[in-house]
Amino acid sequence: MLPEGLDGHSVEVEAQWSPITGLPFGNVSSLRFRLLRHHPLRTEIDLISLLKATAAADELTGIVGIAAQVIEALGEWGVGLLTLLETVFPPIPSEVILPLAGFLTQQGGMNLILVFLTSTLGAYAGAMLLYWLGYKVGLERSIKLLSKLPLVDREDYEKAAKWFERHGKSAIFFGRLLPGVRSLISLPAGAERMNLATFSIFTVAGTGVWNALLIGAGALLGKQYHLVDQYSRFLNYAVYAGLAAFIVWLIIRRIKKRKESAR
Repeated sequence: MLPEGLDGHSVEVEAQWSPITGLPFGNVSSLRFRLLRHHPLRTEIDLISLLKATAAADELTGIVGIAAQVIEALGEWGVGLLTLLETVFPPIPSEVILPLAGFLTQQGGMNLILVFLTSTLGAYAGAMLLYWLGYKVGLERSIKLLSKLPLVDREDYEKAAKWFERHGKSAIFFGRLLPGVRSLISLPAGAERMNLATFSIFTVAGTGVWNALLIGAGALLGKQYHLVDQYSRFLNYAVYAGLAAFIVWLIIRRIKKRKESAR
């Protein structure tokens, strides 16, 4: 296969395509695409035009590149593995992984429902690991242990602990929607011996909402899935606003109940 090069000349490329992602890995200077299993694109394709259309050559680097390769190897279960790791190791951003997975479901390589289920299951498994650690070791010792991980600060764990102390059980649900809290809120929950059934329900519910938002956004945005990560702060603002409205509603309801009981 001899697609036209950037300089107008033909460049020889060994066409090897991913069965899951349908996208190339690496950079333009070292294009070697794997043609595996029964991918529908087993035909001659103008690679340069494809790269311009998807911007894949430049974007599939760093965490995105690693995530794409894991998904290529393991499919939907690779998404679950990545969300498990993201939950235990916060520097891995779900805002990058899940929109990519959502985009790939629209390429015919993965099932949207199964991606949602495995991502939620993976996040729950990661949350259970932190819950168990807090339960067995205690909050302070857990924080000392985990803060030794690279790119993880003690302040992040303390922030999650304060959030749980302030909001109690509801912190498990809403904490899953907030950066800097969602991955670590399980630790104080375990240390405080929170009821496991309640913890599980709130964790799955909150994680499910977050995953559905990111996967759905990636599926809807298509080739522009990376915009989710760039503009995720606006999603965080919306979550903060919703949480503030919920707290105000709780306060108003409590005041009304006190007035009614005082009569």
